[in-house]
Amino acid sequence: MESTTRGASGSKAVFYQMLCEQLDQLLGEERNFTANAANTAALLYQLLPDVNWVGFYILDGKDLVLGPFQGKPACARIALGKGVCGTAAIEHRTIVVPDVNRFEGHIACDTASQSEIVVPLLNWGKLIGVLDIDSASLNRFDEEDREGLESVAAVFLASQTSDDLPDLSERAARN
Repeated sequence: MESTTRGASGSKAVFYQMLCEQLDQLLGEERNFTANAANTAALLYQLLPDVNWVGFYILDGKDLVLGPFQGKPACARIALGKGVCGTAAIEHRTIVVPDVNRFEGHIACDTASQSEIVVPLLNWGKLIGVLDIDSASLNRFDEEDREGLESVAAVFLASQTSDDLPDLSERAARN
C-alpha cells in the first residue's frame, strides 16, 4: 500500500493532493451529478490501493439509495442511522472503521470487507448522500485517508451546481 499511495515526497497528503487535481481535471466542465459520481468512483477504485468497493449512496427521503459505484453488487437501500453509511449520514461526520466486525449494526453488503470509511456529502450543511469506501484489509484507513477523502468529496461537490444537486428544501420535502 505505501508505495502506491505515496507521492514524490513520500506522504499520503501529496498523493491525495495529486488525486484531487486529477479528479478536478477529469470532471472538468461536466456538471451532471450521476456522471461525476460515476467518474469519481471509478477514479478512486483505480487509484486507491487495497480497496474492494467505492461508491455513492444518495439521500432519498429517510434512506440512502445506491448510486454509482465500483466493486461487487451492493445493498440498494440503507436507512438513515443504520450501519456505517447511515450513521455517518445522520451524524454529518466522516467515520473511519478499522474493523467493521466491531462496529455495532454494521451492514455486510460484501462479507470480504473488513474496514470502511464513509464521508458525508453536504450541500450548505444539508446531507445529499455519502461516499463509501471498503477494504478487505483491517485498519486500511487512517486520519490521513479521512482528510484526503474529505478533500476528494469537496472536489466532487464543487463540480456540481445547485441545479444539479438534489433539492433538499422544505418546499420540495412537502411535495
